[in-house]
Amino acid sequence: MTSLPKDYKLDAEKLIATIASLSRRITARFPEAGLSALCQQLLAIARNASERSIRIRQPSWPLRFLAYGIIAAIVGVLILTIISTRPPDSAQFDLSRLVELLEAGINDIVLIGAAIFFLVSLENRHKRRLTLEAIRELRAIAHVIDMHQLTKDPDRILGGPEDNGDTEEDAMSPMQLRRYLDYCSEMLSLTGKIASLYSNHFEDQVTVAAVNEIEELTTGLSRKIWQKIISSQALNT
Repeated sequence: MTSLPKDYKLDAEKLIATIASLSRRITARFPEAGLSALCQQLLAIARNASERSIRIRQPSWPLRFLAYGIIAAIVGVLILTIISTRPPDSAQFDLSRLVELLEAGINDIVLIGAAIFFLVSLENRHKRRLTLEAIRELRAIAHVIDMHQLTKDPDRILGGPEDNGDTEEDAMSPMQLRRYLDYCSEMLSLTGKIASLYSNHFEDQVTVAAVNEIEELTTGLSRKIWQKIISSQALNT
């Protein structure tokens, strides 16, 4: 068995090409359906995600310069404070005074350490916020895809318009219904793949968890669709 290289990443261009191919197939088979326009929107999101993921993984130099500049200023003030501090008078120096100095020093060290940690993680938190905003967009479109298949009930549609009160345009043949549901399943799967673009080069724990949630969501929704496909096959036999 051939093992994947350690730096193996999802190819954004191939993903975009796959979505574009799916969009052409949907348009050819269901040119008037809202699913065609939705797949075009998914394609636009994929292209935007490719560009956005590249920007996110690149260094944010303004934030870095800001953080390092403030850290340098904090360290400089601390050094000047230490240099300008006069040693206590040994005649008035006792144990209680030592304890007070130690407590004050520890508190200052904790506060300075927290400030430095906040500044060092500033860039990462900025990238995380941008990524989570993009992932929320993917979560929304996954639910929109699910809404498109929600009304495609095999028992109702395969009965024909004369049996269920639908218009002629709403009726589908068994093959059309299975194809429509299969397209919805493919779009959900590709939505999860778009989310994976954001964790390609930005391995933040919060981001990875959010990407996994999208993949679990799309997998669960796709599972419901395949239950309908199996049901439609059973009705057609």
